[in-house]
Amino acid sequence: MRVDAHHHLWDLSVRDQDWIDPITMSVIRRDFDTADLADAATGFDRTVLVQTVTVPEETPEFLAVAAESDLVGAVVGWVDLTSSSVADDLAALRAGAGGEWLRGIRHQVQGEADPRWLCRDDVQRGLQAVFDAGLLYELLVLPHQLEASIETVAAFQDHPFVLDHCAKPPIAGGAVEPWASSIRELAGFDNVTCKLSGLITEADWAKWTVDDLRPYAEVVLEAFGPSRVMFGSDWPVCLLAGSYADVVEAAKDLTSGLSQADRDQVFGATAARVYRL
Repeated sequence: MRVDAHHHLWDLSVRDQDWIDPITMSVIRRDFDTADLADAATGFDRTVLVQTVTVPEETPEFLAVAAESDLVGAVVGWVDLTSSSVADDLAALRAGAGGEWLRGIRHQVQGEADPRWLCRDDVQRGLQAVFDAGLLYELLVLPHQLEASIETVAAFQDHPFVLDHCAKPPIAGGAVEPWASSIRELAGFDNVTCKLSGLITEADWAKWTVDDLRPYAEVVLEAFGPSRVMFGSDWPVCLLAGSYADVVEAAKDLTSGLSQADRDQVFGATAARVYRL
């Protein structure tokens, strides 16, 4: 099974994606549906649909998409982790239409001003509710938020975390440290899996090369090992810097030094296990 462990969908007539700048990101300021996904994700058997905005209405919509799609095999949704009703909110999602497709929750921690947002008491109570519901939690963080991520993972070592986009390393600037040291520390916890995703949009959109990405991919593959790394396209966001096929080919190049068995982990087996596909 070949799995794309990270992509999005949106319909601008239903809900604006206000994070899409109409000038610099005009290429993705349009609707993307499952037909577009099927055209792009050639050769992939299953995908993981991931939340885009912090509104409660989106997750049930995504669950309905998964229930009707032969391609979307899991959904990572959103709830307000700080709400006193978070456990009930999660229970309602799981009991509702398509609830069996819900596999995880994430929040755009990258947009929080507090670098230690994950360590707040109310957030950690919310995380416990996520795990009590049998779900995983996805870390969408920036490098300066990795310290709080490490502390959070250490506090929940019996529960599954997934790191999105390798914590968005500063590829365009070329710096590897201190990001790499933090990644290695985080990878020391075996309850964390990392997505090899979102790298080309952290590089120079107009002139990135695979060699620009390689030092960061090597750190991730060495730190986590192929059995805890999974490919994600980050489509359609990736279109800011390259096509779906460009992302796939880059990932193939970055993993070309691995055995076939290890490449099979990265391109499917890891995600199939983590998301119970």
